[in-house]
Amino acid sequence: MKSEQAQTSTAIPNDSFLDRYFNISARGSTLRREIIAGLTTFLAMVYSVIVVPNMLGSAGFDPGAVFVATCLIAAFGSLLMGLWANMPMAIGCAISLTAFTAYSMVLGQGISIPVTLGAIFLMGIVFTLVSVTGIRQWVLTNLPKGIAHGTGIGIGLFLLLIATNSVKLIVANDAGLPVALGDIHSLPVIATVVGLAATIGLERRGVPGGILLVIIGLSVFGLIFDPSVTYQGLFALPDLMSDKSLIGQLDIMGALNPVVLPIVLALVMTAIFDATGTIRAVAGQAELLDEKDNIIGGGKALTSDSVSSIFAGAVGGAPAAVYIESAAGTAAGGKTGLTATIVGLLFLLMMFLAPLSYLVPAYATAPALMYVGLLMLSNVTKLDFNDKVDAMAGLTCAVFIILSCNIVTGIMLGFVTLVIGRIFSGEWRQIKLGVLAITIGLVAFYMGGWAI
Repeated sequence: MKSEQAQTSTAIPNDSFLDRYFNISARGSTLRREIIAGLTTFLAMVYSVIVVPNMLGSAGFDPGAVFVATCLIAAFGSLLMGLWANMPMAIGCAISLTAFTAYSMVLGQGISIPVTLGAIFLMGIVFTLVSVTGIRQWVLTNLPKGIAHGTGIGIGLFLLLIATNSVKLIVANDAGLPVALGDIHSLPVIATVVGLAATIGLERRGVPGGILLVIIGLSVFGLIFDPSVTYQGLFALPDLMSDKSLIGQLDIMGALNPVVLPIVLALVMTAIFDATGTIRAVAGQAELLDEKDNIIGGGKALTSDSVSSIFAGAVGGAPAAVYIESAAGTAAGGKTGLTATIVGLLFLLMMFLAPLSYLVPAYATAPALMYVGLLMLSNVTKLDFNDKVDAMAGLTCAVFIILSCNIVTGIMLGFVTLVIGRIFSGEWRQIKLGVLAITIGLVAFYMGGWAI
């Protein structure tokens, strides 16, 4: 009854162009929900326009040029995902691969910025070939159910760690255990805890846009009471044609150097399992899996993020991927590409509203990410403990995603646990050739020292 009321309350007719193009009614959503989901996802990932330029800036990239590139990549990728793949997933510069680009490729190995961009471009080409030829779909098809659900659990835990660390609720430990409790008296920590509780309460009551309301409320609170949150202006014209612009500055021939090519392959391998696992987890959160647990329309979604990395190399940014924060939008009700389209349009607008990005403090978005992380832990109920080897492999995957802070590492250890567990349990006949091939490939990737 509630869904019917929501459907009739929306201003969009069931036979309108938007409804037909994005299958809004068919997927059980409404225009209002999609708009709220888009705003929620955007606010949850807008921090990237600050973090990515800072990271790459420390490696010698011009921060202003990277800011423009970051907005362009998020806009291009999210619009492609929304308008073409019709999935509620936003794309942006992957933070983990941004760190690898800055600290390993440029600062660590001394690769020039043009060659680095060329390597990212080549990575996108190879990644796209892997996607369009069906190899990524093959990986998804051969992803055991336990590991598939374990990836969702692990990503949920990872989101919790990222969010709590961003506000210093959980910090690195100088001695003993790896992490410790931060300053519980600090304003960001208190605001985050209150925000999480408020989000849970509003979502329990079914308040439309509860997650978004908390983000906006905490941002307003920060502007009034937090000295570190200041209004720095409204408009700032992006400079696309200056000498510092990175658009078109890539060196593809330099990236074909035998010294650089292994790095390209490492980026591709990491993206295959990291981004693919994220897409599958977000699709599950949005209830966009068919009866065989395959992603509905997954081929286009998988291709969208790989093509976005080609674009990233061309405009001067870091490799692109679907953002885990997209789950904040799906938790707010997003089920169609309209969610991602709104994110893309907002990032285009963001190029002209750069100062506004500083009005959304980390503690405004941390509760949303923590809430989504908690929701994703419900994947544990989907594990089949009648098949203990599969279930334990899934839990191994989940635990080591968070312990290693690396999705690929967790997936690799999950596959190893599954295969060896099947052998020692006498269930080796249940090992599919595809699973065995993926396991051997992942182990070789790590033992060869190529893992990022």
